[in-house]
Amino acid sequence: MLKTTLVATFTLTGIFGFATAEAAGCGTPRNAFDTVYCASNLFAQSDKSLNQTYGELRKQLPADQQAVLKQSQLAWIKQRDSQCAREEADGYFVNLDCAVTLTDSRLEVLKERLRECASTGCEAGKLGQ
Repeated sequence: MLKTTLVATFTLTGIFGFATAEAAGCGTPRNAFDTVYCASNLFAQSDKSLNQTYGELRKQLPADQQAVLKQSQLAWIKQRDSQCAREEADGYFVNLDCAVTLTDSRLEVLKERLRECASTGCEAGKLGQ
């Protein structure tokens, strides 16, 4: 039987200031498990926003630009994973602080492309960023 372990690391540098984190009791986590729980919720929220924005942008693009966007997104995922996670013999290790930071950064890039597409039209060259 394959047994995997997930260890998430997270720093408390102001990330729990969000209203949703506060509502979940994450303003003052009591232990490492609370911290990981809250960090994983925060990552899930960021990832959901990223996926929604990606979908909105994709809908505005013709097929050839959708392909460029998809390749860019896959490259970004690979980069995020290499920077924020590693696999070792005893399990997977994920730095959720890193994952949230990179996800939020990517979200801003996609939102910028979405605004650009709505105002001046989508530039294929920028979709590959």
